[in-house]
Amino acid sequence: MHGGKAYQFVKEFAGGEKGHLKIFNDELFERVAEECNEHHSALQSLIRKMQEEGLEVQTARNADHYGALVHHLSLIRNKRCLMAYVYNRAEIIRDLAWKVGLLHELPCEIEEKFSNSEEQYFKDHSKSLKIYMSQLSLDVNVDMVPPKDPYIKVRVLEDLGSGIILSDKSANFASHSMHFLKRTDAEQYIARGLMEELIS
Repeated sequence: MHGGKAYQFVKEFAGGEKGHLKIFNDELFERVAEECNEHHSALQSLIRKMQEEGLEVQTARNADHYGALVHHLSLIRNKRCLMAYVYNRAEIIRDLAWKVGLLHELPCEIEEKFSNSEEQYFKDHSKSLKIYMSQLSLDVNVDMVPPKDPYIKVRVLEDLGSGIILSDKSANFASHSMHFLKRTDAEQYIARGLMEELIS
């Protein structure tokens, strides 16, 4: 029980690109959970042994006491690694809900990296944001800092076709074409990687 399995979760995030998910590691998660159960069983067994010997668990300083302490600390470390793994992934998923989920469905190559509970979490978070925006008639998905100009210059990165109707005009968005669009119209395409803002 050296805790190497739990440490692999930390390495997975440290070695990955910030803001990007790998496929949820079900196998490793289950193995660490099993290791937690083993530490817990060993801890309980040592405590029972000390109690049967009439020793005070808190104050006795024998081998069983220190063995129980090692199992207790290992259990805490493993649980922290599991919680950090789940929490960090949840942060990325929330960020995806804000950037993409409010506008369109996620691409399959991203969704397939979710666990079942993460997929449900993404849907619930996106739904809550959409309800909130509709109740306030407010789009919270645009820039948090008010822009100097409501219009921005963009370049189309993928051919979107013709006849797309925006709030104030319709346009032909051929690949590599440049347009001057309302920021609120362009945001959904920029978020999906279909356009880029041109900064002059």
